[in-house]
Amino acid sequence: MAWLYLILAGLSEMLGVTFMNWALHQRKWWLWGLMILTFTLSFGGLELALQTLPMGTAYAIWTGIGAAGGVITGMLFFGESKDWRKLLWVVVILTAVMGLKLIS
Repeated sequence: MAWLYLILAGLSEMLGVTFMNWALHQRKWWLWGLMILTFTLSFGGLELALQTLPMGTAYAIWTGIGAAGGVITGMLFFGESKDWRKLLWVVVILTAVMGLKLIS
């Protein structure tokens, strides 16, 4: 169950950053509310995962999911560069996350 909490926490982190970017550009109060909600869920999921998983592994996976998801979201929704080298490094991050899962 800890791994599920951790994955959901990472995805919530990615959504939090996405809502933050939208809120900064659109100045809508409900976007700020969604940002706060998703970051709260993210930290809550990380807290639940840390009750079972080692801190170093959990934190690395949480930030990896958030970072890779943030880059992909930026490419899909905010017109950021889709350079193949950027995608290559996202694959490296995701591979490292999977590797940490396999050895934990």
